[in-house]
Amino acid sequence: MVKNSDRFIIAFNKIEKVLKTMVDKNDLGFSRLVKITSKYHPVLKRYRDDLLEFAQLRNAIVHNRVDFDYAIAEPHLSVVEQIEWIEREITKPQLVYPMFKRKVYVFQESDPLSSLLYIIKTKDLSKFPIYQGNQFIGVLSEKGLAHWLANQMSHDFKSLSYTTVGEVMVFQEPHTSGFIKKTATVYEAEDRFKSVIGKGKRIDALLITENGHANESLLGIITPRDIIDTAANSQ
Repeated sequence: MVKNSDRFIIAFNKIEKVLKTMVDKNDLGFSRLVKITSKYHPVLKRYRDDLLEFAQLRNAIVHNRVDFDYAIAEPHLSVVEQIEWIEREITKPQLVYPMFKRKVYVFQESDPLSSLLYIIKTKDLSKFPIYQGNQFIGVLSEKGLAHWLANQMSHDFKSLSYTTVGEVMVFQEPHTSGFIKKTATVYEAEDRFKSVIGKGKRIDALLITENGHANESLLGIITPRDIIDTAANSQ
């Protein structure tokens, strides 16, 4: 039976090997490698503190061995499973595709709003890419719809049947969506959402395409809720 300490060291060594290839240096210690790579690597940024603690545990295991077969510091199973999970996330991270692959309901500016509202009712969706011909205009969100609805309070709601999606898009805040390539990791997507928060902005949705370009077919869509749910399930 493989000991916890052996499983821990195996996972630790795999992570260290990957980190060295990232910086192309073999003379740096593990902690230094983590501090350097976590500045630009989303997965390592997420688990930076865990990895630094693992470095201390690794030293305790390696330097306190009584002999080759016996380690004084034997890690708890939960710690072993955690480092093995992180090792898999670093070497084989979850990608946004196919994780967030789904049918994306797309509308033209000229489409009647009633057709979009029908999808909201029947599919329980709230974010829709809007196009003018082949040109991407933006993503209409529930907030944009709410702003439009509030503006209609002094108007005749009978005109709803004549309202187009484009008329509602006027009330949608600009630049609240983006595109991401299908080979991006879930952590890269998470970073995209977080990157604008400090600037007082937000991203309502990331649209997945082959290379992250607006003129490509849509393969899926990612919302902030998707990222929150994914992070919660990975704990």
